Amino acid sequence: MAAPKTRNIRRGAAATTSTRIRIKKNDTVKVIAGKDKGKTGRVLEVVRDKGKLLVEGVMMIKRHTRPNPAKQVKGGIAERESLISVSNVMVLTSGGVATRVGYKVDTVGGKTRRTRIARKTGEAMDKKA
Repeated sequence: MAAPKTRNIRRGAAATTSTRIRIKKNDTVKVIAGKDKGKTGRVLEVVRDKGKLLVEGVMMIKRHTRPNPAKQVKGGIAERESLISVSNVMVLTSGGVATRVGYKVDTVGGKTRRTRIARKTGEAMDKKA
């Protein structure tokens, strides 16, 4: 009998590859868990394969950099954002209400279009330009 196959997950990689991330870049989110609970910020980057986000002003870490004159790098301690798990944030609506994200499928002229909606208020979250 063959041994069951196990996935070899590298350190730092999450097993959330099958779950869908409904948060996009430039969304405003509120942190609902962790050391920065209650803070709000704008999403700078979405890392889908790890299930994590880079949020402006949230999960600040200190990065110690050694000076390197060859590359014109000034040394010191720099503070920058770190990745936060997508399960620890909720999207904010335009009214400032933290909500989950749902989808509404519209069929217009034979084309189907998915628009993101707020689960609590029902308002559309995608901004039409």
